[in-house]
Amino acid sequence: MKKIYSNAAEALDGVLHDGMFIAAGGFGLCGIPELLLDAIKEAGTKDLTFASNNAGVDDFGIGILLQTKQVKKMISSYVGENAEFMRQYLSGELELEFNPQGTLAERMRAGGAGIPGFYTKTGVGTVIADHKEHKDFPTGPDGASETYIMEEGIFADLAIIKAWKADATGNLVFRKTARNFNAPAATCGKICVVEVEEIVPTGSLDPDSIHLPGIYVHRIIQGDHEKRIEQRTVRAKQEA
Repeated sequence: MKKIYSNAAEALDGVLHDGMFIAAGGFGLCGIPELLLDAIKEAGTKDLTFASNNAGVDDFGIGILLQTKQVKKMISSYVGENAEFMRQYLSGELELEFNPQGTLAERMRAGGAGIPGFYTKTGVGTVIADHKEHKDFPTGPDGASETYIMEEGIFADLAIIKAWKADATGNLVFRKTARNFNAPAATCGKICVVEVEEIVPTGSLDPDSIHLPGIYVHRIIQGDHEKRIEQRTVRAKQEA
């Protein structure tokens, strides 16, 4: 089975369609599948729902798809770095489903494991719990209980992620914090397309160092990536 494609547009050929549900890796500007997002923008695919920790910034990541009005709904945790996101949400142009970060990661992992739903205490008593099933579970032999809410697993049409290295069979290695949401996002898509910095010969990766096995990966591209810093803070120069 061919997994390596020459570029992002080729890797997404025949996969994209209007109204689809996409799970995307990344946290802030770290581990963003930027080449695949650029290709989705160029394809003009619209009415998209994205499950992603955040929406990038105004000119990078999912933010570029917000600018072109290709995104209908975001399922996200942190959206504070994107002014266009805020404008569209406040004006009613964009649907938003807030998820705590751990809940979002677990929803992706659950979908990848075929689990339709799970209970969590996170969000109980807040707007996160609105319109969700509540259930009390016993916490000990004294009859005490705690309330949990049910969250649904995420089952996406497509997962787009970024890794550091891949071999031809799709085994992946992520680099440090760039692993973030990429691994759980990869598992919950019917098709997973990954962009990497380097493709290495099959068999050259230490099996104990593989973070995601190739069974989850359907298509791979290699490309050059921009190394961005989300927030840069420097100390004022001291007088000699």
